[in-house]
Amino acid sequence: MGQGTPDNMNWAGLLQNLLLLVHLRQIICGSVQFSVPEEQEPGTQVGSLSKHFPPPYQLLTQDYLWMDKNTGNFYTTEQRMDREALCPEETKAEECIILHYAIVRPSGDLIQFPVIIADINDNAPHFENSEIHLRISEDVAVGTSFLLDEQAQDRDVGRNGELQYRLEYSDGVFSLKVEDDGLFILLVVEAALDRETQEQYQVMLVASDHGADPLSATATLKVTVTDVNDNCPSFSPDSPRNVTIPGDSPKNMLVAQVRATDPDSGPNAAIVYSLSPKVSEQAKKLFSLDSLTGSITLTQDLRSDNSEELVLKLLASGRHCPPADTQVTVSVLPKATQELTIKIRFIVEHQNQTMVLPENQPPTVLAVLELEGDSGFKGSSLAIEGEVPFTLSPQNGKYLLSTSKPLDYELKREHHISVIVRGRSGEASTIINSRHVIRLSVADVNDNAPHFPQPHYQLEVVENNRPEMSLLQLSASDADSGYNSRVTYSLDKHTSTIFNIDPVTGQLSVSASLDREQQGVHKLTVFARDSGSPPLQSVTTVSIRVLDQNDNAPVFLTPHFIFFIPENVPPFAHVGRVGVTDSDEGENGNTELHVVNSSGPFIVDNTQGTLRTATNLDRETEEHYELYLLASDHGHPLALTSTARVTIFVEDINDNQPKVILPSSNSSCLTVSPSATAGSMVTKIYAIDQDSGLNSEITYTVVAPEALQNSSPFQVDPRSGNITLAQQLQQQDLGMHHLFIVEKVCHLMDIDEAKSDFVFIPGVLPEGGDESEDSQVAWDQ
Repeated sequence: MGQGTPDNMNWAGLLQNLLLLVHLRQIICGSVQFSVPEEQEPGTQVGSLSKHFPPPYQLLTQDYLWMDKNTGNFYTTEQRMDREALCPEETKAEECIILHYAIVRPSGDLIQFPVIIADINDNAPHFENSEIHLRISEDVAVGTSFLLDEQAQDRDVGRNGELQYRLEYSDGVFSLKVEDDGLFILLVVEAALDRETQEQYQVMLVASDHGADPLSATATLKVTVTDVNDNCPSFSPDSPRNVTIPGDSPKNMLVAQVRATDPDSGPNAAIVYSLSPKVSEQAKKLFSLDSLTGSITLTQDLRSDNSEELVLKLLASGRHCPPADTQVTVSVLPKATQELTIKIRFIVEHQNQTMVLPENQPPTVLAVLELEGDSGFKGSSLAIEGEVPFTLSPQNGKYLLSTSKPLDYELKREHHISVIVRGRSGEASTIINSRHVIRLSVADVNDNAPHFPQPHYQLEVVENNRPEMSLLQLSASDADSGYNSRVTYSLDKHTSTIFNIDPVTGQLSVSASLDREQQGVHKLTVFARDSGSPPLQSVTTVSIRVLDQNDNAPVFLTPHFIFFIPENVPPFAHVGRVGVTDSDEGENGNTELHVVNSSGPFIVDNTQGTLRTATNLDRETEEHYELYLLASDHGHPLALTSTARVTIFVEDINDNQPKVILPSSNSSCLTVSPSATAGSMVTKIYAIDQDSGLNSEITYTVVAPEALQNSSPFQVDPRSGNITLAQQLQQQDLGMHHLFIVEKVCHLMDIDEAKSDFVFIPGVLPEGGDESEDSQVAWDQ
């Protein structure tokens, strides 16, 4: 198995530390190893040596990790670990490993342990070029596959670096086939291609990795359909069929021009015109046919006094095609009738005897036609042949040629108006008919706005995408021509500046990484505007839904929670609510709480997000607890975590009775000297209470009827517990006195009591009232 070791290890520092080996007993190169995903936040715990060796420890290699010498836990530093930078692709390493060394004291053993830098899906696939070009012949068989030379690359490894491909907007014409585990990407033709119907296809090639949250990249696959010679020439329907020329026409005069078309392109569309072998020898001598243009001209001057018709059968030949044929009948008029001509006075714009009229004009007068030289004819007239959008209206011996309805450039760009001249010769009573073709070219006006194939597009992009990523290839068509059909693309002025569209190609891209937590959906308005005057535009919308990545750790509402709870509450009692949020969505945003670094009697109720007691709490045993909560989300491939400190103070309740410390027995017998003065202290009673606050404040009280208390020579201080003489002892005070003292703790309505019983025996007074030394009795508690 190949392994990679980063080149930038701090070997100088390592060698300096290894000088300590002089004092080391042995080097341990065991099976201890750790794995950490790359790009972890500083302070993330990677592992611990405490499970393998006793403390303390010293980490010799400080690259990327630091170690707590007492616990053996080691953590990531500010120096982030980027697997792709530490172990570049050219190293061919299957595992990226950093070797670390630590000393285990006091044994002095040197430990060598590898830390494997595990890959995360932090690199999106990318295409070297945003466009991939492929040429496919239109006669290719359905099912044929073509190898795509350019594939996406992904710097990640394993599943994160394995790519899968799909096509978008292929409309069932193409599909993808992957062979040899993604080594070969083949484009499969699923439907018959016809260059004459569609010359180019633009589909989106999407490459996505196999990470838990897949990242993707797109490239525009432009398939150009190349031509094969699958069409043959055909004559245009508006090619002239009948032509009339005067009998004295000069040499080289243009008689007519025929036109054939071939839908193929390039050499496959080349057409050669020729005369059929069946054309008469007379016609061959009189007429010449240009093989490239289809122009028919006279080869000599005509000198004809008689009417005659010559039939020309013409052929249009293409490569590997049978020739198309048409027939032109040329009527030659005798000199006597050549004076019957049409004089045309153009009203509209004209060029080279061709009228030019913008489309969409209301019915318009185009020209005034007048017959000249018709003195020898009877009943001459003009008429338009066929059902065409033109009319001839007689007016004062002339004819007005007009349009009968608006013309549409997109339907027909050129019209050949065939005007028939009808007349009868006065001498021979011969009917003479001839045709004159008047040409009209329809000029385009900007009456068509650009057209998007879809009114709305929807995309999904995983957040944290690479900048300058292509999103969508937009294309709008315009039925106009020239500048009127030249389309430029733009975005609404309120669109975020991170989105861009190429004004010429319509390629939509994003210049920065998207953040779902800042904005989950972006709605763009795209304009397609032509270059006409005035320009026309159309609109489409693009909705971009940003898919979530687990890039946000849970966040506690405060780094330090403080709770108060009374002691003696039952188990599973509510301590407090722990607020934590995660701005990711779905499983990436679902959090779970755990108590760490604590053996305290607390558990987490994840259903409520609260902290609860696990057992009864006793303030007298533990006044407060310190613990840490770990919040972890459910993201893949790596869950993100955060911690918060929790301090819980146990509040006291009055659950302990006072305990008498002095005297040591609840019943004590003391002797008091009769000479003791008023106010002197006889003895002291002292009690303690394990509760706190008001619950621990003790009051001392003598329990006796009020009259007896008033006559007693003894009194108790309620605060200090000092027992003193209330007055000078008298003769009647001699004897035994019982004091029953109660110690009380009062807090709200709770009263705890302890009792002590004292017996005081004053000494005997000598006659004269003086106390002798023999009368003093010492007492002992």
